[in-house]
Amino acid sequence: MVGRVKRKALAAIPTPEPPPNVCALCDRPLGLRVEWHHPVPKSEGGRETVPLHPICHRTIHAVFENGQLARDYGDLGVLRAEPAIRRFLAWIAGKPPDFSAPTRSARRM
Repeated sequence: MVGRVKRKALAAIPTPEPPPNVCALCDRPLGLRVEWHHPVPKSEGGRETVPLHPICHRTIHAVFENGQLARDYGDLGVLRAEPAIRRFLAWIAGKPPDFSAPTRSARRM
């Protein structure tokens, strides 16, 4: 009887979702390295995460501070409309999934 209960309990465990295969910012296929980004920073109470390429993640944090992200850019659609991010997305569009390059901070320019 105990064995049946255990099997039923195991059957009730939901199967995990397959890993994402597209970057939430640039919509290119993800490569071998995936970083998880909080659209609303964790320090500002955010819990949700989205998958990004490392270069996309670095670019977001090079352009915006956490306070700005929490206040104005919790939605990635709004973030994509920003001029600095639009230029980055146009530049990165044809690159392979595991492409990497140094990221400069737009805040220091």
